[in-house]
Amino acid sequence: MSDAWLVVGLGNPGPTYARNRHNAGFQVADRLAETLGERFGSRSRAQVAETRLPPLGGVPGPRLVIAKPAVFMNESGGPVAALTQFFGVEPARLLVVHDELELPLGEIRLKFGGGEGGHNGLRSISKSVKTRDYLRLRLGIGRPPGRQDPADFVLRDVPNAEKADWGVMIESAVDDVERVVRGELSAL
Repeated sequence: MSDAWLVVGLGNPGPTYARNRHNAGFQVADRLAETLGERFGSRSRAQVAETRLPPLGGVPGPRLVIAKPAVFMNESGGPVAALTQFFGVEPARLLVVHDELELPLGEIRLKFGGGEGGHNGLRSISKSVKTRDYLRLRLGIGRPPGRQDPADFVLRDVPNAEKADWGVMIESAVDDVERVVRGELSAL
């Protein structure tokens, strides 16, 4: 097996969804790749960037594969499973970054394993990689107001009133991904 980490940002492909709350994972993947000076290419029905984190103390940084499945979120499992096989990544080195309705806007939590909490992207990944034992970086997007349908809420663009907090959350999530990959942050 490989020593690489596979970091998967979840979202829906295309410009229609780019600024949606549901695309928080894609936004983290984009920002992480940008921070590391990498561009995405296509592989296994996903956008993929291969890189290393910068060295620390003369030691090369960990190898990292950043991916955004090029399918709708509820079909993410197939591309993720194909990438774990292609790069030889064990589930313990799979980190999925996704939006989370059950956390307040801006709150970030790292979780290992467990249920999918109704998240169809996670359900698809668990089924395809045949385990729930992988890391999830959960990005709080809050609950929909009133009786708004959660599906409508997650597929709406982040409103202007939330953009500052949203930007802080995305930057913090990028830092958290790097800390997880370096072994500086672990799930409770």
